[in-house]
Amino acid sequence: MKRVVYSMEPVGRTGGRVYLRMLHEATADDVEWRTVPDHKRTYRVRRWRKLRHLARLAPTIRVLDGTTGTFVWDDLSLLLFTPEMRARTVFLLHHYEPLQHDSAPVEAMLWERLFRVLPQCAAVVCVAPYWADFLRARGVHNVRVIYNAFDMTEVERARGFDRTECRAEFGLSPDVIGVYAGKAVHWKGTEEVSAALAGAPGLRVITSASNTIGFDGAHYDVDREQYLRLLCACDVGVFLPRMQEGWSRCAAEALLLGLPCLIRPVAGLGDLAALTSQPAPDLDRLPAQVRERAVARQTEAKAAYEALARFDLNYFGNAWGDLLSKVASPTTTPARRPASWPPRPDGPARGPGRATPWTRTAAVRSSGR
Repeated sequence: MKRVVYSMEPVGRTGGRVYLRMLHEATADDVEWRTVPDHKRTYRVRRWRKLRHLARLAPTIRVLDGTTGTFVWDDLSLLLFTPEMRARTVFLLHHYEPLQHDSAPVEAMLWERLFRVLPQCAAVVCVAPYWADFLRARGVHNVRVIYNAFDMTEVERARGFDRTECRAEFGLSPDVIGVYAGKAVHWKGTEEVSAALAGAPGLRVITSASNTIGFDGAHYDVDREQYLRLLCACDVGVFLPRMQEGWSRCAAEALLLGLPCLIRPVAGLGDLAALTSQPAPDLDRLPAQVRERAVARQTEAKAAYEALARFDLNYFGNAWGDLLSKVASPTTTPARRPASWPPRPDGPARGPGRATPWTRTAAVRSSGR
């Protein structure tokens, strides 16, 4: 019988949600995933959206208190859990960045409270050693690191793309160095890279994803296949985040596809830079650095690839499978029913046997962009 594990819906294009989708995929043979809505992603207005999300989610959390199974949670709504629920929870901390608070000043207080209750969880998983140290410094010691993982079959296929065709597809002539600067979203440093390389002949800054910053350069919001072809077309990766990164899937995938990189060693991205021996950028001489790194493409690609290739789907599935086997209960029968079964945030309670506020989900292919 499959273990029942509850999580938030793995919907979204952030690194944390790509990680969660990959977790659903990697464990689908052994886990019946049941998901609950992530309301904060439905609000157009960012201000107070996390507080509205918590209020809407509270009735669902009360229902979940009447179930058995395990929780893999990556949301502030852990604060709504009972201590008994936290005892069967694996909390996933991808990263913590106050720049991303949308409910300040209350949100900062909620996060501090969250850090204080994390020791009640069965385990806390981080994606890089920096974040494990971050939590231990706050008194959370039930921590383990399970890195981002990569579908190496997909990576090997992408490494076999015809690079000349890919460059032509994105308009890169042989005398132009394509500089991949990651996602064109807030606090990722795209504008800083573009400004530092402005006016440098033969260099083109290229970005991907949803372009929340209105970047007016060479930007491509493309599907997964085209994203991999875009990486293959580029020559160098430059990552200058202002925010504290989890580990940076964009940078890791660029390295796996053979791009030498310049990486600002911020938070988990510093762990990635150290693991793959990538130097830090110097803004005063960034154009020269980019040209030097472009020449290093062939000489360094193998070492960086080998450092990351071990984090494949087998590694990921085994690490999470081992952890969940120590926490999860295989039964799907509710231990008890709450007084109202199950309550709805927008209407009267429903009787037993009716639709629940969570959803059984099949694995969703991660975009990784």
